[in-house]
Amino acid sequence: MKKYQKELDKWFTKNKWPYWPPLVILARLFEEGGELARVVNHLYGKKPKKKTEMEQNLEEEVGDILYTLICFANSNNIDLDKAIEKTFKKIMKRDKHRFDEQKLKS
Repeated sequence: MKKYQKELDKWFTKNKWPYWPPLVILARLFEEGGELARVVNHLYGKKPKKKTEMEQNLEEEVGDILYTLICFANSNNIDLDKAIEKTFKKIMKRDKHRFDEQKLKS
C-alpha cells in the first residue's frame, strides 16, 4: 500500500491539491460503500439492475473504496501497511479458533 500512498500523494502535490477534510472523505467512503452494496445486491441479491442504471462492477467499486481509504490515510498520516499488519495480528490472535466448531461439523 505504501507504493500507492506515495503515488497518490505525489499526484496531489504535483497538482497542488489539498486532501479533503476527514468528514468529507468519510462521507465519500460511505457513498462508495453504498455503490459496492448496490452492485453486490444486483449480482447476488434479490434486486435486479434497472435497464436505466449504468453498468458497474465489483473490481471498480472496490478500487474506489481503496482510493478513498488511501486519501483518508494520507490526509491523516496513517501508514496503511502498518495499519493492516496490526489488524491481521489482532484478528489472527483473537479468531484463531473461531471457526474450529464449523470445521468439525463439515
